Amino acid sequence: MVRQGIVTNADNGKRTAKVRFLDTGEVSDWLYVLASPPFIPGYEGAQRTEYESGGGGEAAFASHKHELIILPWMPKVNERVLCLFDETGNGFVLGRVG
Repeated sequence: MVRQGIVTNADNGKRTAKVRFLDTGEVSDWLYVLASPPFIPGYEGAQRTEYESGGGGEAAFASHKHELIILPWMPKVNERVLCLFDETGNGFVLGRVG
């Protein structure tokens, strides 16, 4: 069964999410989020990988690079997602809608 819903809670560490379904308003148990490349840099904050000058003083002339951490996509609270359930009732978040 395929259902759409709105994410109410997400656990990035466990790669799970809870979803309120649009058709019934019920909230799911924790659903596993499928890994779906392409991967993105950190969940929060700027995505910077380019070389740039430093801050004040001599550091302003020092070129440096920021480390890039790549993470699999995870839904955020209030995002609309598509879920898939198998015949035993196990459910998975497939991805974001829209």
